[in-house]
Amino acid sequence: MGGLSAAVDLAASGVRVTLLERAKHVGGKVRSVEVEGRSFDAGPTVITMKDVFEDLFECAGDHLHEHLKLAPLDVLARHAWPDGTQFDLFADSGRAEEEVARVFGGDAVRGYRRFVEYARGLYEVVEHPVMRASTPSLLRAAWTIGMRGPASIRRLDWRRNMWSALGDFFGEPRLRQLFGRYATYYGSSPFSAPATLNLIAHAEKLGVWTAKGGMRALAEAVEGLARRLEVEVRTDVHVEEIRCDRGRATGVVLESGEVLAADAVVSNVDPAALSAGNFGGAATRAGRRMPPHARSLSAITWCSVARPVGMELEYHNVFFSDDYAAEFEALIGAREVPSEPTVYICAQDRGPFRDAPAGERERLFLLINAPADGDQARFGAQVVNQCKHNATRLLSRCGFELQDEESVATTPTEFHQLFPETGGALYGAATHRTLAPFSRPTAKTKVRGLYLVGGGVHPGAGLPMVTMGGRIAANEVRKDLASTSGWTPADISGGT
Repeated sequence: MGGLSAAVDLAASGVRVTLLERAKHVGGKVRSVEVEGRSFDAGPTVITMKDVFEDLFECAGDHLHEHLKLAPLDVLARHAWPDGTQFDLFADSGRAEEEVARVFGGDAVRGYRRFVEYARGLYEVVEHPVMRASTPSLLRAAWTIGMRGPASIRRLDWRRNMWSALGDFFGEPRLRQLFGRYATYYGSSPFSAPATLNLIAHAEKLGVWTAKGGMRALAEAVEGLARRLEVEVRTDVHVEEIRCDRGRATGVVLESGEVLAADAVVSNVDPAALSAGNFGGAATRAGRRMPPHARSLSAITWCSVARPVGMELEYHNVFFSDDYAAEFEALIGAREVPSEPTVYICAQDRGPFRDAPAGERERLFLLINAPADGDQARFGAQVVNQCKHNATRLLSRCGFELQDEESVATTPTEFHQLFPETGGALYGAATHRTLAPFSRPTAKTKVRGLYLVGGGVHPGAGLPMVTMGGRIAANEVRKDLASTSGWTPADISGGT
């Protein structure tokens, strides 16, 4: 999606663009898997920050709603715990407060209200000077608050971790666990991620949409937009080398031997793949090595056709483990899949575009977090079967089970093969240092004419972030092309 948005933005401004995709279809992590002839979203499952995608279409003189049918979720997620607690997080503030009161009591409602305001404040401060900026800046964020000096920067809440900050609002441990889970949206631990990431809760509260046809429909809609702008889209091709001359990127060499000259090259691979020399020695300076301990989380997923029994599912469902701290100690400290993992299930035949009648076998996408060690021989059939057994046991304790199941698993090993040099990390580097959100690689690299997009690059992982990142890269390309265009200054009437 980063490469697609960069291509659209550049083509809309008159730049001639060729888009090269190694897979048979564009979209990257927006991918699909088939089980029993039924297609699954096997990556992102919803759209947040919808305005980002609307803006992308509008920059090209088009409209998202004319090419993609979207519907909002009323229930952002249904949550369950082994003690029998069930809780729905509603998009509507009034219903959300009523549900908090019903399940956790009146004191929890007051904490929830304060947290909603806190998350909104973080989002508003960080959105433009950090998320939407070409280079994130703490100082610009401080100016946004309207203050100067260390006091303003402290209001970004970057010096303590998410879990600690959540304790200010929630004495109820299950609510703390629920909102701490947002750290995993960045492949990180709430016990290590800076509290600034609590802004994710507000981004989700702005709205969550499902797409008719799934997330593949989003990728196809953006691809269609690119083609209407005369972007040349070439799939099933592999770039062997990024060519450089005198320290500047000048094009690419394909595996077939074909050479494509270019004034600028935008790379949507993980920066670690550049650093490792996968695209030639000249491009290594544009990348950044990512040691295993610095990687974000990976996952083990199952695309399952099964009959759900027990707890009624919403579109998004989270089944929490008893001991969240132990879960992340296993993932981050011991680099092991937890013996009792939190399980996420996307019921893809439910939601606004419901396809499956009650009682029928449905498409269910299951996910548990795993360490990004897919470049090691650690995820064989025995390990995966044990993980599925552990996940199934947790689901059963929460009052849910699957019957008549047929599934296809994807492990960190397969993710590493899809996204080389990552170990299967799905979100670039982990956001575990206090200034981590400000230290990701930016679009502009040390190699002139070579630019980066994707989840491993600022502003980070997730569909809206990488889409914004693609447009940031496009803007950098335009500025540099203008400065090296060879246009000759001349005297004109009224000035120079």
